[in-house]
Amino acid sequence: MFLPTNKTEMQALGWDQLDIILISGDTYIDSPYIGVAVIGNLLATAGYRVGVIAQPDITNGADITRLGEPELFWGITAGSIDSMVANFTASGKRRRQDDLTPGGKNSKRPDRATIVYANLLRRFFKNTKPLVLGGIEASLRRLAHYDYWDDKVRKSILFDAKADILVYGMAEKSILELAAKVRNREDTSEVRGICYIAKAPKTGYLLLPSYVETVADKQKFSAMFHQFYQNNDPLTARGLCQLQDTRYLVHNPPSENMSQQELDRIFDLDYQRAVHPWYKKQGPVKALETIKFSLTTHRGCYGECNFCSISVHQGRTVISRSQRSIIQEATAISKLPDFKGYILDVGGPTANMYAIECAQKLKSGACNKKRCLFPKKCQQLPLDHRPQIKLLQKISQIPGIKKVFVASGLRYDMILDDLESGPDYLKQLVNKHLSGQMKIAPEHSVSKVLAAMGKPGPEYLVRFRREFNRLNKEAGRKQFLTYYMIAAHPGCEMADMRSLRKFTSRELKVFPEQVQIFTPLPSTYSALMYYTGQDPFTGQYIFVEKELAKKIQQKRILV
Repeated sequence: MFLPTNKTEMQALGWDQLDIILISGDTYIDSPYIGVAVIGNLLATAGYRVGVIAQPDITNGADITRLGEPELFWGITAGSIDSMVANFTASGKRRRQDDLTPGGKNSKRPDRATIVYANLLRRFFKNTKPLVLGGIEASLRRLAHYDYWDDKVRKSILFDAKADILVYGMAEKSILELAAKVRNREDTSEVRGICYIAKAPKTGYLLLPSYVETVADKQKFSAMFHQFYQNNDPLTARGLCQLQDTRYLVHNPPSENMSQQELDRIFDLDYQRAVHPWYKKQGPVKALETIKFSLTTHRGCYGECNFCSISVHQGRTVISRSQRSIIQEATAISKLPDFKGYILDVGGPTANMYAIECAQKLKSGACNKKRCLFPKKCQQLPLDHRPQIKLLQKISQIPGIKKVFVASGLRYDMILDDLESGPDYLKQLVNKHLSGQMKIAPEHSVSKVLAAMGKPGPEYLVRFRREFNRLNKEAGRKQFLTYYMIAAHPGCEMADMRSLRKFTSRELKVFPEQVQIFTPLPSTYSALMYYTGQDPFTGQYIFVEKELAKKIQQKRILV
């Protein structure tokens, strides 16, 4: 069932007060793709009375007060996207569209939504219950961080929002433990996966350079980020402390990785796969068109592209659902009244990482001095695409399903490096699971730029394109590759974009249309490069284009 969004719905359930109220920058879609829906359903299943206020009007108290005050705590999230990324392009233009807002107009998610919602609560509820921050905006801004939009180092969002607790990462295990301790009036300071504010550093925790030091010294900021990044694996991480003003941010070690059974239970919850009626009447929600008929097979990514936030938020360990759970969800989708027979995506952060993980990492944690796929695939990573092949075959055989697509991004280097089952996987994709195009993200072709991005060399792309075209010719299909490229990433100069243009013309026979200007996302290595002007791994100078006109020019060279 939907969680209540107003007093009438509460009364229908026989509730006069809620335990927890969740506030979100997204509209309320009850889907496993939406964080508030996942957390809300999980808490409700555990016996808590949970309500949702989506995209509240921040000009008055009508929305924020309509459910009253919770018994335990408020949960605040900017939504599925960092609000500054949702609201602005890399060139600073305000985005007109928001796919997670009814009607599509970008008018309901405020800038720095997490902070705004916290301030709104403090305005209308004096001395209220604890404010708990969550979601990707809070997760990526949990320590001192470089903020591209302010062009400065900002404090932890926990301090800026004047909130009580921050839950980071995917947070299901953390929020259940936290809720139980708050309900039982127990100490919450040992809950894994949370941050809180304290008067003194915690004994045994690693003391990071202070906020003042990171603002004054870019070398200190870089050292802080390395320590933060290296303490994000639940099997090896130490707790962290950072002085911000006169108090300390305490960063507990991450929540333990979910087991497959635990992840299955998250997706087995009874989602409505629809927009709540309260919000549906405000207009269509474009995001629902895709996520309603799509399947998430796993979470986490060990690609560790330097510009990507997934490894910091979801983790570097891939946790995959069982085929039983995925088939069960696909069957449920096939019975929806408006299902037309097409599963629009079977994937995750990287579609073909499903059921592929390093046994050593699962036992001892992610390596700090080497990566799984860069500069080349680690020998400990056992590539095997057969589970994905079987999964796609099983989903395709479900009655009522006509076609199954894989629309999530793929690591084509993994397909090529899997000499045994990679060719069969690619052949199956080409013959059965594409909607006319395959999305891949080479990002660039110049080696020094790719190295700064943490991406493989261009030789993989050339080989993959050749094999893709061969298979399409054999099958008599006219399908094409869609290439995603990035302009103005640290290390990229005008000459590099001209080289990329020559490469795409000569090797790809196209000029890619999907070209974006690099956006430094909080708590990523690429943002660290952008801010410091140094390669964080060598300490050497790296070129960074900061003039907007020249960033746009870099993009125009290719487009």
